[in-house]
Amino acid sequence: MRPIWKRALQLSLLAPALAVLVIARGKAAEQPPNILFVVMDDVGIDQMKVFGYGGATPPSMPTIEQVAGAGVRFSNAWSMPACTTSRGVFFTGRFPLRTNVQGALGPSDLANSMVSPYEMTAPKLLKQRGYQSALFGKFHLGLQGNNPFHESMVRSLGWDYYYGWLDETGDPSSIDTTAGGVGENYSCGFVPSAADGGADEGACYMPDGSCHEMTSVGPVPPGRICRDAGGIFDPTQAACQSSLPDYIKFERLNGHYVSPLTIAHEDGTVEDVPATDMRARRYRGSTVVDAAVAWIKQQPKDKPWMATVSFASAHTPVMQPPAPLVRSIDGLIKVDDCADQLKQRVLSNQMIEAMDTEIGRLLVDTGLATRGEDGTLVYRPDNSDTMIVIVGDNGSFPAGVKYPFNPNRAKGTAYQTGVWVPLVVAGPLVQAPDRQVRHMVNIADLYQLFGEIAGVDARKNVPRPIDSVGMLPYLLKPNQGSLRAVNFTQVGPNIQAGDALNGPCIINDSCTQIPVTKEVCQDNGGTWWGADSDIEGLPEGGLTQCCQVNQFLHDTADPGETVTYYSIQPLTSMAVRNGTYKVVRNYKVAYNETDNRCEEQTTNEFYQIDERKPTPTIDEPELELTALGPLTAEQQKNYDALTRQMNAILDSAVKCQGDGNSDGVVNDRDIEQWAFYSGPSGGGSSWYDFNHDGLTDSQDLQTIMDNFGRCKK
Repeated sequence: MRPIWKRALQLSLLAPALAVLVIARGKAAEQPPNILFVVMDDVGIDQMKVFGYGGATPPSMPTIEQVAGAGVRFSNAWSMPACTTSRGVFFTGRFPLRTNVQGALGPSDLANSMVSPYEMTAPKLLKQRGYQSALFGKFHLGLQGNNPFHESMVRSLGWDYYYGWLDETGDPSSIDTTAGGVGENYSCGFVPSAADGGADEGACYMPDGSCHEMTSVGPVPPGRICRDAGGIFDPTQAACQSSLPDYIKFERLNGHYVSPLTIAHEDGTVEDVPATDMRARRYRGSTVVDAAVAWIKQQPKDKPWMATVSFASAHTPVMQPPAPLVRSIDGLIKVDDCADQLKQRVLSNQMIEAMDTEIGRLLVDTGLATRGEDGTLVYRPDNSDTMIVIVGDNGSFPAGVKYPFNPNRAKGTAYQTGVWVPLVVAGPLVQAPDRQVRHMVNIADLYQLFGEIAGVDARKNVPRPIDSVGMLPYLLKPNQGSLRAVNFTQVGPNIQAGDALNGPCIINDSCTQIPVTKEVCQDNGGTWWGADSDIEGLPEGGLTQCCQVNQFLHDTADPGETVTYYSIQPLTSMAVRNGTYKVVRNYKVAYNETDNRCEEQTTNEFYQIDERKPTPTIDEPELELTALGPLTAEQQKNYDALTRQMNAILDSAVKCQGDGNSDGVVNDRDIEQWAFYSGPSGGGSSWYDFNHDGLTDSQDLQTIMDNFGRCKK
């Protein structure tokens, strides 16, 4: 354990005093409710039977159905299209255009595209009412490689305690196909049964040096049982050896099962837990619940708390969860090839079902729910002092999308399948529970809801523009009208040194630049064309644009050969909608087959959409209205209004060059804070790197001096 930079934390936690408002029930002296915030990863509304969707094979989610039945289901909620982007929005209440947190973070992204320590994050906002805040699991608001706060970045954003994974990419590592060094091609990260090319007996070694012999006695192979318990199964030796075989590698990461942990304690120290520690060798879906339960039980009764439980399920790489967590018929389906895209649909369901089981354990073990005599969950919100909020961070990943939603327009896009997410709110503030709110809400609105629950008016007290709209009236008034006239979503490339981009990744018949590394591309069933590509004949360093992939195919084709080119996914995608219509704006560097050249292209698409169950009208290519013929007068009016509103939202982001702390003015504070990042932090990436070269240096100071006194509030 080691101390954090005290000065850094003091700078990051600076915030103006907020006026404390009475809570919604009008009792100024009453302690506000606790908040349990549960974030599901890559779980769109297409998965949710409780919302009326889920297709023919929805995952079983009895816990969330129970909570939804005791609360409010928001059936028209929009997220951002990517995980980092959404997290940046619901923890700051600000759209990506204001924060530069545009897309899913990768190791090449600079601090400029990470949530700034100068933002009034949700835990900082709630601190005004005395809340203790903790975050468990996936962080992904920053990556320590280019964040000057490194492992202390979670605390720099206001959380008092953190227990989770600060992975290189922010997401689980690739599956270890050697299963700990004992083989070469175990696609699910464990040694399967003998019938599937593995073994039915062997030795299970644990990192503490213990070992026990295992033999198959049921449908779950011993290799999987050993892996689930944190060990490595050796199929080459039936008996334990007196010393650990040298080919067994406990340090190897393994998807959702072996993940180094970071623990940021309340006393300001940070503990790195390596992969060889048993705490880092537990299924991620269980780790977050273990840690959250322990922390919540320690909280004093006279102090409110907010616990964010951020699951990594069902993010790729999809893997079998521990067998006891899956109880549906789907959970009995045997999947022995995790690389098979078709089988990933089953694995996705299993991971979602396991997550639901663990959410149930979270509620029971913290006293928010009980179990009936038949084992079913019993949740009565009036018996608790805790509000529960459950949300999906973005749409489902393509392989798991349920009919009639579109897997080609899923996570990472601004289409309905990519941004339409489940949102459930339950707890003692909800009046007339077990109802549905069909009005538009945005995940930015969660920020204001957290403030409303705590008794803090975020819009009045946050000293910068926020994009939140209140949500508490929906909980208190069953007949509350719509509070949002339009909805908005956005995704795009993050800022990298030299304006670089993620490399091209071919998935099925299209090219995308969303995957942040070769490993992430491959985890999504793709082929990488960027740096270190396995494609022969590419230039050193690989290709930098998807359109260059098509140019390469053209240039290397034999004379007379018919070339099949890949479709190109947008680099930037955004959308705005009202109650009936939606405009999607995409930007990409397109490929011109006629001239074999790359050219920039921006398009507006126009759709009529609805939320009918079980077959909503969504933004399918064949339903694009401008391509179907002349627009009607009503359609043209809506199209014009939505495009104006989109432009107005984009134009509302006022940039102030030289203002690194986003307080709206370039002054002595900026010089002081530039000095901090250019000095003790080593002069690397920071929010004061104005020319985006990955350095905080004299050139950035000159930018401050050139703009000193400008952009006054």
